[in-house]
Amino acid sequence: MCQEETAINNNNDLFINEQIRDREVRVIGEDGEQLGVMPIEEALRRAEEAGVDLVKIAPTAKPPVCKIVDYGKYKYDQLRKAKEAKKKQKIVDIKEIRMSPNIDTNDLNTKINAARKFLTKGNRVKFTIRFRGREMAHMGASVHILTGIAEQLSDVAVVEKEPRTEGRFMNMIMAEKR
Repeated sequence: MCQEETAINNNNDLFINEQIRDREVRVIGEDGEQLGVMPIEEALRRAEEAGVDLVKIAPTAKPPVCKIVDYGKYKYDQLRKAKEAKKKQKIVDIKEIRMSPNIDTNDLNTKINAARKFLTKGNRVKFTIRFRGREMAHMGASVHILTGIAEQLSDVAVVEKEPRTEGRFMNMIMAEKR
């Protein structure tokens, strides 16, 4: 057994042919049919007769499941499936919009329009109000800013995390409506 095969087996727990140490295995044929539970020697013989490898695909099953298949082709198919799954995956970013508690109406509308663009692209938006100095004494009075934002964006978004105070900040997270 070469070092390259050992490295492959350590990463994916795929054992082939003589690397399989179990006494009995459940065998699946080349065409996907169940051949049943049999001793490892007979499974290896059948794989050799077919001119392909015996690959252990489910090591935790009782008894372990092995498939008679070409190992190289099997590995290629696994990599291709993983690539396809990764391609279909959608990464959702959280965009943060910061403001102060004494924000003007026009500035607030500009921030809301930016948030609307982010939300329509499928991102989540975190609105943050930062309090400094004497503003800390009136934190409760600023909740109306975040609730107003939620009302204005209610046609395209839902509130995922209600406005909550965390230290010097008040945060609210919104996500696109489904």
